[in-house]
Amino acid sequence: MNLSRFAFSLEFAKEMDNKDPLRDFRDKFYIPEKNGHPVLYFCGNSLGLQPKTVAASINSDLKKWAEKGVEGHFEGAVPWVDARKPSKPILAKLLGALPEEVVAMNSLSVNLHLLLVSFYRPEKRKFKILTEAGAFPSDQYILASQVKYHGYSPEEAIIEMSPQPGEHLLRTNDILEKIREHQDELALVMMSGVQYYTGQFFDLEAISREASLHGIKVGFDLAHAIGNVPLALHDWGADFATWCSYKYLNSGPGNVSGIFVHQKHANEKDIPRFAGWWGHDEGRRFLMEKGFDPMPGADGWLLSNDPVLGLAAHQASLEIFAAAGMEKIRAKSELLTGYLEFVIRETIGGPGEFELISPSKPSERGCQLSLFLHKGGKAIFDLWTEQGLVADWRNPNVIRLAPTPLYNNFQDVYAFGKMVQTSLDSQP
Repeated sequence: MNLSRFAFSLEFAKEMDNKDPLRDFRDKFYIPEKNGHPVLYFCGNSLGLQPKTVAASINSDLKKWAEKGVEGHFEGAVPWVDARKPSKPILAKLLGALPEEVVAMNSLSVNLHLLLVSFYRPEKRKFKILTEAGAFPSDQYILASQVKYHGYSPEEAIIEMSPQPGEHLLRTNDILEKIREHQDELALVMMSGVQYYTGQFFDLEAISREASLHGIKVGFDLAHAIGNVPLALHDWGADFATWCSYKYLNSGPGNVSGIFVHQKHANEKDIPRFAGWWGHDEGRRFLMEKGFDPMPGADGWLLSNDPVLGLAAHQASLEIFAAAGMEKIRAKSELLTGYLEFVIRETIGGPGEFELISPSKPSERGCQLSLFLHKGGKAIFDLWTEQGLVADWRNPNVIRLAPTPLYNNFQDVYAFGKMVQTSLDSQP
């Protein structure tokens, strides 16, 4: 985005909002208030806002439960035995996948464990996992516990990639070179899609291609990627992925996760997996027979029956994504985050005051900017919070700001800039 100093004005922000093809989608969400005014909610990377259609969606199933009881499993437009199915085509579009490659189920950490049972198959020589240093703690714990389950120590079995000295981001060529360097030892490449701390959007296509060239399985944690950046998992050839739905997918706190399993594994019935009743051939499920026969595709990893009320909230949000379209969401995201970067540079000061540790290229980041404050730190963040900003603090001195294109607008970013100016002017 080419901007000049005059662009930091309310007039410019209003003009951008008037041109925004997604401007009406903000009204589809509840914006929290503080002191009688809407907050500046830049925290969709932690918990997305509630769509206004969620209550009606859940209440529909509550009404069905009240009126039908157990018969609700087999009656109505969407019988509860099929509750997950309406989400499949929309999730497939968001992930660049086939509907049979995706399914909503469980939570992210549970799903990652289940997928690693199938796709982390260490052998005597090839037993190591390549991942990024500083991955989200849950991923670190899961990988460590998985390698220990197989009899290895995390120190010997997990290779963590760090940025080059003095840098905050991993270079794609360094990742690919690390895969080549350890190709004879690696059983798995497992990384974030978008790094939670820096907001870096990794080149998942190049990583998938390089790993596959050497016969190495590859999977991704897409918690910060789905609904945020464009994905094409099927074409990229990733073996598996999982995600949560409560960040950019706006489906409610702790709500249902989902998995992707590539079509090339769809009919591998002998692949190791932890089995459950709902993953069994649905045509014979209620015969209550011995002998697990997995359904083809991602559904073969299902364990328990669908969490109906959670899926109702999930579906309400997914339908908003279907109406908006990921191309328009991404286009606005790049403009909105670009404007936030401009406003930060205009208002905070020189390099001695702050450092943006997120990628500068829009194609290499999502909507999150991670701001490293060299002065003031937590005191400034607390002041901004008191003044109505909802963002996220990460030690040692990083504020994560994520203007989300479905419900944030350019006037939000301008208001943030004015808040920054006022708070910094008041500092001694």
